[in-house]
Amino acid sequence: MAHIIVVGNEKGGAGKSTVSMHVATALARMGHKTSVLDLDLRQRTFGRYVDNRKSFLASAELDLPSPEMHELPEIEASSLQPGENIYDHRLSAAVAELEPTSDFILIDCPGSHTRLSQVAHSLADTLITPLNDSFIDFDLLARTDAMGDKITGPSVYSEMVWNARQLRAQAGLAPIDWIVVRNRMGAQRMVNKDKMERAIANLSKRIGFRIAPGFNERVIFRELFPRGLTLLDLKDIGVKQLNISNVAARQELRDLMKALDLPGVDINF
Repeated sequence: MAHIIVVGNEKGGAGKSTVSMHVATALARMGHKTSVLDLDLRQRTFGRYVDNRKSFLASAELDLPSPEMHELPEIEASSLQPGENIYDHRLSAAVAELEPTSDFILIDCPGSHTRLSQVAHSLADTLITPLNDSFIDFDLLARTDAMGDKITGPSVYSEMVWNARQLRAQAGLAPIDWIVVRNRMGAQRMVNKDKMERAIANLSKRIGFRIAPGFNERVIFRELFPRGLTLLDLKDIGVKQLNISNVAARQELRDLMKALDLPGVDINF
């Protein structure tokens, strides 16, 4: 059975599509059959990223390992039982079709609460939640007091993950390995950064997630999107000497992949 990775939170701008594309492409480049789904049916940023890659590789006559994007199948409403949700069936049908032939299925969720996102979280073997390093984004996970020192309770997204965990337990499935990825961390030590570090470490023990390093803010990520490329593709398109920023970004990707600790994955880049 394929290992299902879900990339999700309920806030836009946290780098979900960038994380999704780099994780999926890294897996493909390491020889794993990787199928991907984009559940943001409106904006479809991840889907366009993959489309851009396909177009660029075709025009450049390059053949690079890539994840394979799939669309959700259409379901006839007449086939549903009373009370059944059509989105449950669309996602379940897609996963059922991909599982026998995929090593990994990566599902990118929209930056809002939707029925599709809710169902996807209950399917996750590994859940990756990218989070900008600020208390604005931290509010997605938990509420804090005015000083940001005391956690007063879980937030709506944490409650959704908890519900997904309950559903998996009832179905006899393995627990979700939940990883919060800290994106856009500043290099300098700041009071806010230290507070965030303590708050996330405290919350991780209370609601059960692991913490992984993410990507710093870099121009290279905005430049890669139109061509559908990742940090691992630069040398294949003729970049002979990576600059310091690009080398550091590749190391960040390597550190992230190691932290995810996905089954059967040997980091070799």
